[in-house]
Amino acid sequence: MKRKRAICIGDLLRHYLREEGLETPLNQHRLINSWSEVMGNGILKYTGELFIKNQTLWVQIKSSVLRQELNIGRQQIVKRLNEHVGAQVIADIKFY
Repeated sequence: MKRKRAICIGDLLRHYLREEGLETPLNQHRLINSWSEVMGNGILKYTGELFIKNQTLWVQIKSSVLRQELNIGRQQIVKRLNEHVGAQVIADIKFY
């Protein structure tokens, strides 16, 4: 029996997720879960709620001083988080 064309299972899964509209929610979930790994435990101690709305990551920071520091470097944080996930998930980040 001759095979016509072999397809990688990873490509098949990505195609299926994209077709079913599940790729974006999955990437958003991965990005939120990667916050602690990308930012480290020091910042994680002061982090509250995280959620994504309209390609903006909203992060509750319990320290006003840290909030200001993170706000200064927010474009770099956006870049690092997107690179960690491997997709353009967020365009901006807001600290509250």
